[in-house]
Amino acid sequence: MAQHPEPAPLETNDVLISAVGAVAFAVAFVVLMIVPLDADHHWWRWVCVTGCAMGLFGCWYIPRLHRGRAAAAERHAAAKEAAEHTD
Repeated sequence: MAQHPEPAPLETNDVLISAVGAVAFAVAFVVLMIVPLDADHHWWRWVCVTGCAMGLFGCWYIPRLHRGRAAAAERHAAAKEAAEHTD
């Protein structure tokens, strides 16, 4: 059976995905503030608050994660190139 080459990874806008998730949780929170809930279902509001907070954290953290990974890849490539030149 012939082996097909692995496809290249998809380029995605991770910050946009995180922001859309945060906005969706914020909208759900507003809806849950309008809709009357039983006393034992108020925890759903906290789910929305937590989801929105995590989305906002993702918007802040993801660019730093990508920069750190890019820097590590550059260091790895430089170390590999230096090792090849010393051989």
